[in-house]
Amino acid sequence: MKRFALVVIVFVAAISSSLARAQAPAPAAPRELTALDYIEIQQLVAKYAKAIDTCSNNGYDYADLFTPDGAFIPSFDGKPGTPVQGRERLAEVSGGGSRGCKNVGWIQQGVRHLYVNHIITPTAEGATGTVDMLMIGLGGDPNKIQYDGYYEDTYARTARGWRFKQRMHHAIFRAANPAVPPTPAK
Repeated sequence: MKRFALVVIVFVAAISSSLARAQAPAPAAPRELTALDYIEIQQLVAKYAKAIDTCSNNGYDYADLFTPDGAFIPSFDGKPGTPVQGRERLAEVSGGGSRGCKNVGWIQQGVRHLYVNHIITPTAEGATGTVDMLMIGLGGDPNKIQYDGYYEDTYARTARGWRFKQRMHHAIFRAANPAVPPTPAK
């Protein structure tokens, strides 16, 4: 009798588990992006470069590329730093806001940011992406190009178009301690 009861309990548990899995909602499938979505996301990244290079509109053009709760997160050596959130703080991180676009090192040097190898992936909530960052003009040399890691992005469609929900910069360049590429093996 005990053996029969044990078999019945195991059988009921297996059926209950199967029913629960069958009734659980399936994970949301990535939504399809249109060609226009891809172009608009690429334009968002291009606008980011222009805004950071010029401190346009006292940094608010940069800040307005993010959702209201969006965040910029610097990351060095694989360790994320403190997220920068809110329109005022985002304007300041780009050199504007209360900083007034004065003494912005990269702008004084004439640095221009280029974003290349942009990969955009649809998600159920919008899209994610990665893009490599190059800087031209470090140290005032317009011919000097340096790789400075990559961005890992989360994009959200808003009433104002595509915006950054989160942008993490996986940086390798530090002004006081620039990264040096390894010596090639012979």
